Amino acid sequence: MKFTTFATSAFLFASSTANAFTISPAGQQTSILSKNANTHLHLSAATTENTSSSNQNDASSTTKDPLLIRAARGEEVERTPVWMMRQAGRHIAEYRELCKKWPTFRERSEIPEVAVEVSLQPWRNYKTDGCIFFSDILTPLPGMGVEFDISEKVGPVVEPMRDWDSVKKMHLIDPSTAAPFTGEVLRTLRQEVGPETAVLGFVGCPYTLATYLVEGKTSKEYLEIKKMMFSEPDLLHAILKNLADSIAEYALYQIESGAQLIQIFDSWAGHLSARDYDTFAAPYQKIILDKIKEKYPTVPTVVYIKHSGALVERMAATGVDVVSLDWTVDMAEGRERINAGRKAAGIEGPGGVQGNLDPGVLFGSQETIKERAEEILRKAGPRGHVMNLGHGIEAATSEENAAFFIETVRNFRH
Repeated sequence: MKFTTFATSAFLFASSTANAFTISPAGQQTSILSKNANTHLHLSAATTENTSSSNQNDASSTTKDPLLIRAARGEEVERTPVWMMRQAGRHIAEYRELCKKWPTFRERSEIPEVAVEVSLQPWRNYKTDGCIFFSDILTPLPGMGVEFDISEKVGPVVEPMRDWDSVKKMHLIDPSTAAPFTGEVLRTLRQEVGPETAVLGFVGCPYTLATYLVEGKTSKEYLEIKKMMFSEPDLLHAILKNLADSIAEYALYQIESGAQLIQIFDSWAGHLSARDYDTFAAPYQKIILDKIKEKYPTVPTVVYIKHSGALVERMAATGVDVVSLDWTVDMAEGRERINAGRKAAGIEGPGGVQGNLDPGVLFGSQETIKERAEEILRKAGPRGHVMNLGHGIEAATSEENAAFFIETVRNFRH
């Protein structure tokens, strides 16, 4: 699979009782009290120190890596690991209660103790094999010179970027300065969850981030970015290159702070034709993936795109370790297509797969959940599979059914 790249002259994202945090005049968060008996949210001096990747992500360590990490690497495992995209958030009653105290998304994701608590809720409640830190793909944008807000009703809002003057305001991120709370959250999670659970990091991919920058908000048709794509492609490539360089730095910072796997989300690339995916999405995904592998070759990477049925081979051809399938792709066929995509690109090994239960199934009976989940597990096989949903869990999903799904997977044996 050959991807087209273009040179440009451009410049370079509290428990449920939510009772006890204050923000000092200097803007520092201070923990006063947490009544949650299940987790300790005090951030010790050891937590706030930078933890080197050589200590937390050294493949030569004598400590056995978490199940999920071993599965993502394609190693033989005792059972299939499981977690859920968007597992931390609105479907959990504790989270909805916490929102009364911390009403804005940026508060909940950027105050370290609150973000830690939200991240831990599904791990405590469901015993997931992965604990993904609570954040948003837009979080690093201010560190690149792009301000944003998240409206509870509208979603992300960004001043539209549609000319060269606005692109010239972008700059390379310094993650430790722009998003120190991300590092603090990840370091704390590594201490809280213990060695059996994988701490998961994630970033948004350049094309998907660019849709927000160019459109100014969430879109259904993506007409503004497509206008730029076909009328001023150099301008769009400049935006994408700037984003790729900064997002790669942000991903490395997450690993150095304790993330043991990085999932890259190019959620809206599923709206692209195959040709445009090869031109405007895949090359910039690959910049991020290559920089991760260059510095941390043993850290697994995962890519997810919604409505990606037409792009599976192309996703695999980027060299990502694991392709996360959405629910529209049959698992057995998906595995074959991943293998074919890697082979066509000259990449050795079969590659891993994640997913892909339709989130809607969790609204069905437990008998249906069990039957559908076990069908996917059988089709995926015993190796190189991380069980997940085919998209994020819906806010109206019952916690009982979410727990049953996780339990079903944990109890399954090939």
